[in-house]
Amino acid sequence: MDAETRILVLDDEKDFAIGLSRVLKAAFSNHVCSYVTSPSECFNILRKQETAVLLTDLRMPGMDGLQVLAKALELQPLINVIVLTAYGSIERAVEALKNGAYDFLTKPLDHDHLFCQVQKALERHHLVTENERLRQKAQAGREYSLIIGESQAMLKLKQALAMVAQNDYTVLIQGESGTGKELAARVIHDLSSRAGQKLVMVNCPAIPDHLLESELFGHTKGAFTGADHNREGLFKEADTGTILLDEIGDISLSIQIKLLRVLQDQEIRPVGSNQSQRVNVRILATTNQDLSAKIHNGTFREDLYYRLNVLNIHVPPLRERKEDIPLLVHSLVHSVCQEMGIEPKTVTSGAMSSLAAREWPGNVRELLNFVRRMVVFCPGQAIDLEKIRFVEKGNLVGDSEEGLQPYKEAKARVLEDFTLTYIQDVLSRTQGNISQAARLSGLERVSLQKIMRRFNIQV
Repeated sequence: MDAETRILVLDDEKDFAIGLSRVLKAAFSNHVCSYVTSPSECFNILRKQETAVLLTDLRMPGMDGLQVLAKALELQPLINVIVLTAYGSIERAVEALKNGAYDFLTKPLDHDHLFCQVQKALERHHLVTENERLRQKAQAGREYSLIIGESQAMLKLKQALAMVAQNDYTVLIQGESGTGKELAARVIHDLSSRAGQKLVMVNCPAIPDHLLESELFGHTKGAFTGADHNREGLFKEADTGTILLDEIGDISLSIQIKLLRVLQDQEIRPVGSNQSQRVNVRILATTNQDLSAKIHNGTFREDLYYRLNVLNIHVPPLRERKEDIPLLVHSLVHSVCQEMGIEPKTVTSGAMSSLAAREWPGNVRELLNFVRRMVVFCPGQAIDLEKIRFVEKGNLVGDSEEGLQPYKEAKARVLEDFTLTYIQDVLSRTQGNISQAARLSGLERVSLQKIMRRFNIQV
């Protein structure tokens, strides 16, 4: 049983609540036992902390046990509610059972019977939460299946992801640009016990340095110009869940120091506040940079590196798993055809051999973009080697009447492809910073965002 499993007593008679809590604490020393004397206090706890068993009085001023039961099940559907009632209220207790209560006990309580029922409720909670975790894990299989490949390198990666998902240690995910580090982070979260909670993703280079601290840790009203209200940061949003710090190697030394405090103490301090706040967050971080080299040249803190690098995942580049390229191409072609709402296309063996023999310095991301161009620019159902060469050369007219496209259609497709490639390239160069990308491209920020929405480009 989890040592943090909580047993909560709710009774408006404080002495009774204290006494019952002490009795339960003595009998279930491996569990957190506490009491409250009002429904509002009870709901505050249920909003923040998983609770296995709630023992609530049936008759209380303001809100009775049935109303508490309904709200408790709304806040935590897997909670076991035991209703405490006097002998004269048996009918109401039976009603509580019909409404979802686990059991009811009559006052004065028989301690042996009380301990027996609470033990059964704890066992039930363990069983249903484990079933829920397995259900979520099964749902996560969809994401897991997106890590396509049967090479030795990918089999090792899948095995490593499954192992690191079973604990709460910090994970550093390393790999070249375009290899799928973000997807690996999603799989870790989806296979973990935190799968039912939030995964908050932070693209560190995309947030200006002077705003990153506020984004991560929040700020108080008046902390700086424009801070007209309190704001909770992304770490607070990820409380009880997981936070992904994407491209961690790009954050400044000042933010590194503050992040080190979070890793050491599991506490954050909003900008402008003198008080720290506890957070329960699992941290995943990705980087395509050599952090050892950055430590050597003084741009990355060594102590932060060792805090992040508790567990390490390396996502292999495509050149180290070329045997996976045919699987990837088939899957990507199918996905792109689905996105476009067209019949699936096939890739001939000659075309596939050509694709598998190429170098892909941009890894899976580059391969995906090439597949998109193949699907868009190749008429007919079969993508052969000749048509791939047309795509490479930008020759969309072809050497035969069968491959001929109307001028306007061919021109529109060339422009679409150019726009997609150009915007992806400029965003890659600026590491997702939209403002910087707009400046480099000479586009208005609003115009750039419209193009991104049209092509469904996510930064």
